[in-house]
Amino acid sequence: ASDVYKRQVCTSNKEMVATYGAELLALAKEHSAAFLFEASVGGGTPIITPMHQCLVANHISSIRGIVNGTTNFMLTKMKRENMGFDEALKIAQQLGYAETKDPGDDVDGRDACRKIAILASLACGHHVYPDNIPTRGIRDITVADIKAAEKLDSAIKLIAWYNEGGDGQMAAGVEPMLVSNANQLAGVDDVFNAVLMKGDMLGDVVFYGKGAGKLPTASAVVADVIDALKEGVKVHDSLFWKPAEKPEGLLEDRNTYPWYLRVTGVAAALLPSVAGAGHVVFEGNGEAAYLGDAATSADIAAVTEKIEVLGGKVALAMKKLED
Repeated sequence: ASDVYKRQVCTSNKEMVATYGAELLALAKEHSAAFLFEASVGGGTPIITPMHQCLVANHISSIRGIVNGTTNFMLTKMKRENMGFDEALKIAQQLGYAETKDPGDDVDGRDACRKIAILASLACGHHVYPDNIPTRGIRDITVADIKAAEKLDSAIKLIAWYNEGGDGQMAAGVEPMLVSNANQLAGVDDVFNAVLMKGDMLGDVVFYGKGAGKLPTASAVVADVIDALKEGVKVHDSLFWKPAEKPEGLLEDRNTYPWYLRVTGVAAALLPSVAGAGHVVFEGNGEAAYLGDAATSADIAAVTEKIEVLGGKVALAMKKLED
């Protein structure tokens, strides 16, 4: 092979890594080169290197993370300043956190989806495709939801998550969630990122730091350059995952959670009979919010259909993350 194929590559391009990671890692090994991408997840916060070096003795069974600084900044603004989505987005765009023409990668969750695909691939050892990860953003979050979360001693965060699954059926997703204030992720504000992982030996470990900005990203890229020069292809003794067939459809989350529902066109008094045990969070201005005690995603899909039959609509459905 010519020398051009032996050049080390350091990148922050999360879309490339999430889509072609297994293939690129194999090519790097084949040509005795390093392919490093610390800056693709978490900006300047070290996550990938600790996963494949410091935590190499651990089996990672779950990941919960706030991995998009733009949406976290917007949700913080909405909470602190009683601000709607559109106004918070405008400020994020003015500050350069969100794209002016199309902010969809951030606010619709695609950026976070690519990042959790990378982390999930590293955790489970085979390629996890972003297209298979159910993804929702924060466009439907209102000031009423933010206030409801505060009443429930919680915050709303865009969570990227991965579960190994006891039956071997791994699942992953990106979605807004209610996060109890007792959970460390609830206190992560502004453009900061945080990722909580569970290892079989270490237990819970949290990575926290700035997820966006020129200097934090540059910090991660320079660290990769130094690692590439020092370690070369040897880094792929631990930094790798295998190719995998792309499955049909979306990964399914079969776990049970408390669910927050905001509905329109249906009286709050009807919600216990439709959505099961729980309690009303608020009612007014033609809408009501309800916190159900326990349901699966499939249960909520059935509840949504029932409410539509009654002439109403589920405007927002959110899981409550475990403490």
